[in-house]
Amino acid sequence: MFERTEILSRIAGQIAERKAVLAAGSSCGLVAKCAVLGGADMLVVYSTGLSRLMGLPTSRIGDSNARTLELAAEIRNVVSSVPVIGGVEAWDPLRLDLDALLDKFWAAGFSGVINYPTISTMGEKWRDRRGRVGLGFERELEMIAAACKKNMFSLAYVASPEDAKAMASVGADCIVPHVGATRGGLVGHEQVQSIQEAIRRINDINAAARSVRSDVILLCHGGTIAEPQDTVEVYRSTQCVGFVGASSIERIPIERAVKAAAEEFKAVPLPRNH
Repeated sequence: MFERTEILSRIAGQIAERKAVLAAGSSCGLVAKCAVLGGADMLVVYSTGLSRLMGLPTSRIGDSNARTLELAAEIRNVVSSVPVIGGVEAWDPLRLDLDALLDKFWAAGFSGVINYPTISTMGEKWRDRRGRVGLGFERELEMIAAACKKNMFSLAYVASPEDAKAMASVGADCIVPHVGATRGGLVGHEQVQSIQEAIRRINDINAAARSVRSDVILLCHGGTIAEPQDTVEVYRSTQCVGFVGASSIERIPIERAVKAAAEEFKAVPLPRNH
């Protein structure tokens, strides 16, 4: 387990060495182990990652919080050198006591939390409908605020400047501009958004967060930012100091590697005497 101050110190050390921070989405032990061997600074566990490992587009499946909590043991069994962050569905109607829910995540072995699945990316209609019954974005704000009170490290996905301000106000350690579902691979989303448009959105969100707190850490995620080379321009043109990868870590690389390995094995001919 890692205390919040230690995680922040590790991040500061990476930035001081001019190294980008990498938070790697990992929904099974093998992905987690390989991501750490590749240099990931922290792992992020989402229940939606299970859909990626099932060969499906990223989807919320079943009881999100229960699934995420179950994944902790598998991942922490093979990884102990970096913090593991858990995706919390704060608007889960079966777990209205957020303090109790966060205690379960800590007891399971998560050193921090992120608001995912998040209503911030779901559009105004869904947001308004959930908000009317008290299960909207305000629950995500309450969850991050409660995590801060417990001195748990926190990341916050946001899709708008307004949400960025709100998350910075309640104390989120990292603001992560979410600029859309990740493009590419077998089940990725087709993107009409250019990298320049993604950067514009990121800068608007970052400016809003920094208008509230100058110390908030800024990472990036999603949309056209899918490959390592995509982050080059983001780092050059924004104040982001790292990347949160989900499909970019645990889906697209697996698709490519397994397909290539199968093709190589299949390409070996049998000798003539068979």
